[in-house]
Amino acid sequence: MSMADQIFINMCKDIIEHGVSTEGEKVRPHWPDGASAYTIKRFGVVNRYDLSQEFPAITLRKTGIKSAFDEILWIWQMKSNNIHDLKPHIWDEWADEDGSIGKAYGYQLGVKHHYKEGDMDQVDRVLYDLKNNPYSRRIMTNIYVHQDLHEMNLYPCAYSMTFNVTPNPASGKLRLNAILNQRSQDVLAANNWNVCQYALLVMMFAQVCDMEPGELVHVIADAHIYDRHIPLVKELIERETYDAPKVYLNPEIKDFYQFTRDDLIIEDYVTGPQIKDIPIAI
Repeated sequence: MSMADQIFINMCKDIIEHGVSTEGEKVRPHWPDGASAYTIKRFGVVNRYDLSQEFPAITLRKTGIKSAFDEILWIWQMKSNNIHDLKPHIWDEWADEDGSIGKAYGYQLGVKHHYKEGDMDQVDRVLYDLKNNPYSRRIMTNIYVHQDLHEMNLYPCAYSMTFNVTPNPASGKLRLNAILNQRSQDVLAANNWNVCQYALLVMMFAQVCDMEPGELVHVIADAHIYDRHIPLVKELIERETYDAPKVYLNPEIKDFYQFTRDDLIIEDYVTGPQIKDIPIAI
């Protein structure tokens, strides 16, 4: 069993056994047939993943790690808000006729501001500080920009990353840790997807800054399982589990903007069967 499997199973059991239901309340999400999409939820879920030990992919079912990598490059490297730049179709429902999702995600990371030696966007500011001032307690990003929310086709769910560097006496290198803050998460559809993609982001940043990947802390304000997902989750967490896959990056890449899909290597990823046609609340 991978560490991610155990964390996922424990979280799902806690939500199902101790969560609160929104049934009958006024909720925004709905199913494609028009019915209200209610949830059972827990407030303030915190999960910790030690990236120095293993890659945090669940094996209960397959997580599309390559597709998750595509999305994180789309947001953080391309800083795009247009689905025509993204291979997976996960954003199609929120795009306009031109493919734009509005002033969301990659758009916000690409907005420039004055810092140090000139104008930088949020990604370049993080990379600058990790290389030049790694012990700063101010290395973070935030894409939940209130003045632009009305121009976003979906408010950001995973909205903030805070980076923190600690020494590793055993290796003599610095270790890159991060906190991912998420206001809301559909646990079945998105939990391990988000964990994998932000683990990959930490791995990329660590590599180009000559550091080691450390701990990823995932903070979820509203971790929920949709009503129509509950039977699927109950079946999923009873499945057989396997060892975590080996996931690593092409060590030759030293510039964050040079990473491509082909630089991600995944080996020995054995999983249970995929759950197909998961209903998605919109």
